[in-house]
Amino acid sequence: MLRFLTAGSVDDGKSTLIGRLLYESGGVHQDQLDSIRKASARTGSTMDLSLVTDGLKAEREQAITIDVAYRYFSTKKRKFIIADVPGHEQYTRNMVTGASTADAVVLLVEARKGILEQTRRHAYIAWLLGIRRMVIAINKMDLVGFNEAVFRELTEQFRAASRFMHNVVTYFLPVSALTGDNVAQHSDKMSWYAGPSLLELLETLPLEEDRNLHDFRFAVQYVVRPNQDFRGYAGQVASGIIRPGDPVVALPSGNTTRIQEILLHTRSLDQAFPPQSVVLTLTDEIDLARGDMLVAPEQPPAVTSRLLAEVVWMSHASLRVNVPYLIKHGTQTLCCSVLSILHRTEVGTLEKTGCDKLCLNEIGLVEIQTHKQLFVDSYAANRATGRFILIDPENNETVGAGMISAPSSLPQLELHANTGAALPPNLLRQNQRGLTVWLTGLSGAGKTTICNALYTELLARGFRVEVLDGDVIRKLFCSDLGFSKLDRDENIRRIGLVAELLTRNGAVVLVSAISPYRAAREEVRSRIGDFIEVYVNTPLEICEQRDPKGLYRKARRGEIAGFTGIDDPYEAPLAPDVECHTDRESLRGCTGKIMAAVLAFFAATAPRNALHQRRAMD
Repeated sequence: MLRFLTAGSVDDGKSTLIGRLLYESGGVHQDQLDSIRKASARTGSTMDLSLVTDGLKAEREQAITIDVAYRYFSTKKRKFIIADVPGHEQYTRNMVTGASTADAVVLLVEARKGILEQTRRHAYIAWLLGIRRMVIAINKMDLVGFNEAVFRELTEQFRAASRFMHNVVTYFLPVSALTGDNVAQHSDKMSWYAGPSLLELLETLPLEEDRNLHDFRFAVQYVVRPNQDFRGYAGQVASGIIRPGDPVVALPSGNTTRIQEILLHTRSLDQAFPPQSVVLTLTDEIDLARGDMLVAPEQPPAVTSRLLAEVVWMSHASLRVNVPYLIKHGTQTLCCSVLSILHRTEVGTLEKTGCDKLCLNEIGLVEIQTHKQLFVDSYAANRATGRFILIDPENNETVGAGMISAPSSLPQLELHANTGAALPPNLLRQNQRGLTVWLTGLSGAGKTTICNALYTELLARGFRVEVLDGDVIRKLFCSDLGFSKLDRDENIRRIGLVAELLTRNGAVVLVSAISPYRAAREEVRSRIGDFIEVYVNTPLEICEQRDPKGLYRKARRGEIAGFTGIDDPYEAPLAPDVECHTDRESLRGCTGKIMAAVLAFFAATAPRNALHQRRAMD
């Protein structure tokens, strides 16, 4: 399969070239041909193959958002997907969309007009997005008498204009899309050209060396747990080749293990390679979740919370520094902010200029800080793990596309207790009133997963947030306690004390703890006051099926005594502020309900916050 992009300035003949390729390869249906012949006859012309893509033009005129069209055709040697993008400057963001998955670009140059600013713009964007094979089709050679000198001159002009683009392989072809010369068949009218036709070149274009088959990257998308005897990790192989028995490292924990089995539905595979979607099983029991990554131990990615990246801005609202955004990288969605814009690239001249914002279709080098660590490669080394998108948390609109240049060499910010990186101080809400959000429920109910999603959502809205995870607190702060009722109550009192202190100092505290006894939770609520109780209500049988840490199995075998839900009771809340059912509600649905309660709390306390601020000023 070859995915290629067609680009060029307005009236360079791109639509005709695409129509000719589809026609010559048998990719146009008979009813389409009949319609094109009738439409061409009305204008007194021969068959106008540009009409094959006229439907897309009509869509653009009607302002339909799908303005990148994908055309499919095949020959005996190869299958093809054409990403047909608009030629106008204002559609730069749409070209980025089409180029993001392309293996090559066919860039049209009109023989009479030569190398234009838009030609340089499209070449630069294709190179920036990692396309290293560029086919330069000098079109409309029939209008210059198939003159070899014109072709040679334009070839040298493009080489001079693209001298800055490193590691690019260029192929130059003289063609006439209108007459079909050198499109599918070699043309006798240009006997001075000894190379292949465009279709012959596309059929033989090598791709393997352009794809990263060395650095194994597998981001976990979903944990497959149909029963207690199977745990697999579903996701897509982003790069590299993996086989059963190969060693891997799990990030962020750093635990090492080996691949036990590779499954594609019910079939076991000898190997997996990009872009296959598979389920991997491991020889060791390792606690992995969505967003974690399995990598090759000899070529690990950078683990960082600060990035340098080229960003193409895609929103009418400009990019602003120190404003919260969401960053989606692989299967992770985190909170982030742009710390600085180092420069903006003037695509027409390739000059770097200073600026304090990026507007629609502009490209700039920025420094980004995320609230938790990402596992990244430079885009040049690995397109799969070197790219991301930026999302506006207010309306969920995709506002930017980024290509990672390198992890920033600047010092890291101080870390939160939950190992996420702190956001810049000026993002935090001043004089924020504190609140404790206490998530209670059985082990495996989904409390930690919901907590992590809430953490990202609250940070994106500018709140100061801290996470108190019951397992972490017990290990670091309550290691002297056992699992008797007295010790469990003391464990909850200690967590409550930390939550009370943080709440008093204006933080939104997210507590994820089983906290099985009703009286202990009520005692904490009465002490803190500003408190939302969330009951993560998941049936015991579902929790046992998930069993992310294998604790239920050990409890059933008698290896753990006094395990909540098995041989120790769980007292459910009688009137929780929010109730989530993770067995039938999505993570987004659960998070949305809790966020609504949190925002309602702050809306109700806003007058009191304002009063406190006025008193402080007085």
